Amino acid sequence: MSDAGEPGFSNRTGRPPGRVITAVSRFVPAIRRVQHQIEPYAQHWEQRNRAELARTGPLCVALGDSMAQGVGAARPEGGWAGQLMASRPQWRLVNLSQYGARVDDVVDTQLPAALRLEPDLLVCLIGSNDLMQPKHQGGVAERYAALLDRLPPGTVVGNQPGTFAAALQVNGLIDEAVRRRGLVLAELRDPRTRHWRHKLASDHFHPNDAGYAAIAAVFAEALDRAGR
Repeated sequence: MSDAGEPGFSNRTGRPPGRVITAVSRFVPAIRRVQHQIEPYAQHWEQRNRAELARTGPLCVALGDSMAQGVGAARPEGGWAGQLMASRPQWRLVNLSQYGARVDDVVDTQLPAALRLEPDLLVCLIGSNDLMQPKHQGGVAERYAALLDRLPPGTVVGNQPGTFAAALQVNGLIDEAVRRRGLVLAELRDPRTRHWRHKLASDHFHPNDAGYAAIAAVFAEALDRAGR
């Protein structure tokens, strides 16, 4: 993966969407509509990243998956990262998220690219694709621990709203890293981000604009607490 400031930087993992979701989308228009956002939303962020790096001002870099991409929202900027920074126009936003990204993608690809940019602020929300797919749950605690050890102090990291065992284990690691390493917690165990009625896109998996607004609000409060 090339540097985020180079024309070849990709907001894609290089992996195709899962076979099951691809097959189902052929027969379910509501799912297909969301899947059709993947490529244009990645293109949007690649173009915006180049534009943001060409201007001046404090730099925020977002790490994550399709939720930072805005998949499920009416437009890419409707994801949690876009909505978060919309109220902070003095900040530049470089969004390194990738559809389908897992914790390893952040550790191996996104975070190194982010650190090369020497950002003033990092925001990170990752883990859904590890936790929601049983085949990826094994070893997720070790992978998340490796990520938390590499995030710079002051990084704002979102936890997991789920209450199943693997999510609780990850959240315990995040809570400990917040205490031990000076990370800033975006508390997604908040009622706004644990109850999803009327907040899901047509695929009933990704958030819609209202769901992303709730996530963005939690991150905004974390930034305020950190004096950002």
